[in-house]
Amino acid sequence: MTAQPRLSIGLPVYNGEQYLAEALDALLGQTYEDFELVISDNASADGTQDICRRYAARDSRIRYLRLPRNIGAAPNHNHVFTECRGELFKWASHDDLYARDLLRRCVEALDERPDIILAHSGQAVIDGEGRVKVPYAYGLATDSPSAPERFRSMLFEPGGDDFYGVMRAEVLRRVKPHDSYHHADRTFVSEIGLYGPFHQVPELLYFRRDHPTRAERANPSKRSRCVNLDPRRAGPLHPTPRLLAEYVWGFVAAIRRAPLSPADRRACYRHLAAWLASRARPGAGERVEDRAPVDPGRTDVSVDALVAGREGRQA
Repeated sequence: MTAQPRLSIGLPVYNGEQYLAEALDALLGQTYEDFELVISDNASADGTQDICRRYAARDSRIRYLRLPRNIGAAPNHNHVFTECRGELFKWASHDDLYARDLLRRCVEALDERPDIILAHSGQAVIDGEGRVKVPYAYGLATDSPSAPERFRSMLFEPGGDDFYGVMRAEVLRRVKPHDSYHHADRTFVSEIGLYGPFHQVPELLYFRRDHPTRAERANPSKRSRCVNLDPRRAGPLHPTPRLLAEYVWGFVAAIRRAPLSPADRRACYRHLAAWLASRARPGAGERVEDRAPVDPGRTDVSVDALVAGREGRQA
């Protein structure tokens, strides 16, 4: 690894002992090696600290940071980004899995296409044991040269985990940091998309784990999810209507901040108005995790064969 790594991976974690070691094995076993892995431990009370220190002692690419108190998931994501040094950046989740070639293929795409600002790959939802539940086709038009078209697509089409793509850090510094209102991750990625197109590597290389203790499952209400994102959201000053209003305003503010032409800005506002009018339609709240597999024949893909550290699990 060079003194100044090309890529920084930021891994915010809180009480992640169940799956953390698997995620670290997958990241450290990547075929692309010029990266630093910065772990920001949000004052975990389980075995997370011991796991992180054990791995950091074995691999110099890891920097382990432990916060003195739980500041919430959103501030921790923002904090770990400020600690990173690479020209490229990727957030990683402590419970997801990453095929060996994920980083290499994403970095290659960014090198080959200076116009794209984010690269990710084909993806699937896996269960707690790492079995594929829902491989899904990426239907978003984030590769469009038109900013309004990219924005329209991210408003209307569920799916995609571009939040966890490999991004150009300079672009990430230009957008508003991740907030903690309802669906703040959607407005955040939509704002990034206003700065340039994304690229999807046409290979199944990213596996998002859906399990009962994942934050979205453990916090079923809008209020509880937002308090998990930031404990300061607790209390009467942050009722659900405010969390929803901030969500809508997040899109408006993103359009206002982005470097758009007047015509593109007006087009984005029109798409936002149409999206607001559509929210009453059936299925508007669809989650990718709840979809039937789009291609049942792919559910037999071997995650163990693709992900480092899982070789001994193969049948």
